[in-house]
Amino acid sequence: MGDVLAGFHAAWEFESDSVLIRYERGIRTPKLFQALGERRVPLEAIAGVTLTPGRRGTVVLRVEPRAGADPLIEAAAGQLKESGDPYRLVLPAERGTLAEYYADELRSLLTESDRTERYLVAPPEAPLHFKAYDGKASFDGKAVSFRWSWTGASSAKWKAGDQSFPVADLGGVEWRSPEMFEGYLRLLPRDADASAAGAAAGAAPAVPQADQDPAAVVFGLGYGPVHESLPFAAAVLAAVRERGASAPVPITVPAPRRDPADIAERIRHLGELHQQGLVTDEEFSSKKAELLAEL
Repeated sequence: MGDVLAGFHAAWEFESDSVLIRYERGIRTPKLFQALGERRVPLEAIAGVTLTPGRRGTVVLRVEPRAGADPLIEAAAGQLKESGDPYRLVLPAERGTLAEYYADELRSLLTESDRTERYLVAPPEAPLHFKAYDGKASFDGKAVSFRWSWTGASSAKWKAGDQSFPVADLGGVEWRSPEMFEGYLRLLPRDADASAAGAAAGAAPAVPQADQDPAAVVFGLGYGPVHESLPFAAAVLAAVRERGASAPVPITVPAPRRDPADIAERIRHLGELHQQGLVTDEEFSSKKAELLAEL
C-alpha cells in the first residue's frame, strides 16, 4: 500500500509486509507511546483488524496482534488501559471511510491468527533502567540488576544485598502495573514450572511478597511508571525467549495465602490512603475485597 494514515498521537504507514507505527511526541501523547517511538508490526504478527466508533466524534482503527507475537503485550498481560493500547489509532469521524478502506486492505493480506511461538515484533532495546520505590533496576541485555535504595528497601532485601540475574537463569517476568495497588516487577527463575509441578503433590512453596523478595522491585506513586517498567519487562522477556528459556510466555505465580495479621495491617494502611484521598472509594472497596479473599 505505502500510504500514511495520521490520527491522534500516531501515524500508521501501510507497507507491503508490515505496518510502521510512528508515535507523536507531545504533552497529550501517552508517555508509553513516546517511549516506544515507533514500531514495525509485520503482517504475520496481526490476527485481525477492527474499526469501531470512538468517543466524541472519533473512530478507532485497531489491529489485534497474534498471541505470542509481541513481548510488550505479553508482559502487560491485559493490564494496559484502553488509552494506552499501542495498537489503537484514533481518528476524526470524518476519516472513517478512509480508515475502513485501510482496514479492508489489511484484512485481505492477513493469513495467520493462531499463537506464534516466536516474537514477531521487535522488543525495546537495552540498555534500559528505571527507578522503583525500593531500588533501581537496570538491564544491559545480558543480566538484570537490582540496586536497593536505603530509604525504601525492606530489611530482607538489604540482608540479601544487591542482586544480578543472568538472562540464562530466568524463565519469565511477572509485571503488575504501577497503576494498580501494589504494583511490582518480579523475575521468575528458569525452573519455576518444574518447582510448581514438584509442589503439586504436597504443599506449594510460599511465594514472598514483592517487598520481601530480592527477585522483585516494587512500584509506588511516581516509581516504576508504565512507560519505563513495561518496556523494561518486555525487553527482559524477549531476551529470555531468545536464550531458549523453557517458558515462552510470562509465568503467572498465584499469590500465597497471607497471615491474617498481615491482611489486617494492609487493610489499615489502605484505609489511611483512602482517608488521605490517595485511593478512590471504588479502589478502596475493590482492594479490600481482594485482600479479604486471600484469607
